[in-house]
Amino acid sequence: MSETQKLTLPVVRMARDNDEFRKVIWTGGNAQLVLMAIPEGGEIGGEVHEGHDQLLYFVAGSGVAKIGETELDVADGDVSIVPSGTFHNFRNTGSGMLKLFTTYSPPEHEAGTEHATKAEADADE
Repeated sequence: MSETQKLTLPVVRMARDNDEFRKVIWTGGNAQLVLMAIPEGGEIGGEVHEGHDQLLYFVAGSGVAKIGETELDVADGDVSIVPSGTFHNFRNTGSGMLKLFTTYSPPEHEAGTEHATKAEADADE
């Protein structure tokens, strides 16, 4: 998929319609917008981004966010904030996909990156 050049997007609808693990939809010089879909029982995977702040906006499903030493439930309408250098993981604990869009500042992934599954994403890193 080529990234969009549009500067206004129906991002909640796009995130709810997305079934790919990761789909980068816009990359600028200082920020990036990415759609994600985590299957039942799946997770993003524990990680730390040095030099990148991340915000995750949940639009469907439910799960558990681990940010640093804190674990909290997340669901449609919640946002999780992950400051640079903080360990984090997000698990889908509900039925159906956990869907979200996320922003990275600065960009974390190559422009146009798409991964249908977590396994595909892991193999690409």
